[in-house]
Amino acid sequence: MTLIGRSDLDVFPLALGGNVFGWTADRDASFAILDAFTDGGGDFIDTADGYSAWVPGNSGGESETIIGEWLASRKPRDVVVATKVSTHPEFRGLSAKNIRAAAEASLKRLGLETIDLYYAHFDDESVPLEETVAAFGQLVTDGLVRHTAVSNYSADRIRSWISIAQDAGTALPVAVQPHYNLVHRNDVEDDIIPVAEEFGLDLVPYYALASGFLTGKYRSEDASAVASARAGGASKYATSHGLRIIDELERIGTAHGASIASVALAWLRSQPTVVAPIASASRVEQVPDLLASARVQLSAEEIASLSAVSAWSYAN
Repeated sequence: MTLIGRSDLDVFPLALGGNVFGWTADRDASFAILDAFTDGGGDFIDTADGYSAWVPGNSGGESETIIGEWLASRKPRDVVVATKVSTHPEFRGLSAKNIRAAAEASLKRLGLETIDLYYAHFDDESVPLEETVAAFGQLVTDGLVRHTAVSNYSADRIRSWISIAQDAGTALPVAVQPHYNLVHRNDVEDDIIPVAEEFGLDLVPYYALASGFLTGKYRSEDASAVASARAGGASKYATSHGLRIIDELERIGTAHGASIASVALAWLRSQPTVVAPIASASRVEQVPDLLASARVQLSAEEIASLSAVSAWSYAN
């Protein structure tokens, strides 16, 4: 277990992504995935108010609703729930009024009195940052949120958020959620990690498995031909360079008796300021590999080898 930033949130070093709930995992499958995750020691669940509004027939909030129903049914102890604001069709953007209304709607769907970790999902430069920071701080003051965080923010905007919060004496963010994995590194390592180190923030990276590419599912340069809801997202990584990364993950995994996915997540967890990668599962059979990643201890040489083989630039 490990603390997130300077918060009191003590979590399993892997977050279960809720983006698939209400999308590629229906209610029953989602319940089974959540059961397997918590039965295996997991306690950190990540979602957003906009999940999964992109699915035809959905209106947003489906993931939170499923998680809320599961929480009510199972009544698990010490589960940490993170959610986000700015993408729900009814609550777009980061105005103070919208943040408050969105948080209250998320709490209702989740069946919670307090959100453990609340992210600004995407920066909204149409709203003064002072307004957004104050609104997040007020949620903490009023007890609707325990800790605040940012997702998809640039290093400069994170610095500005922190400066405004410090000047106002309001809640400081404790975490950053960037797109970060073995095939998408440069912008995070060059810009975001230094800011996180400076201000005591921790990273909770999404797309930790590169839309499934880092599971080893796509083993040819014709990944786009694979019939999958996520094949398009993974296909850009299925190059000769990308497949060398998969080969190295497999080699190291064999030495540890671990899967390619487990090793990819273990590498990410070993990076500076990373507290818990986010990975999702559409089927309960995928959960054990996610949980196993927290137990894989890579050597310094293995970490360096993976870093070296992936030290070329994909488009960020």
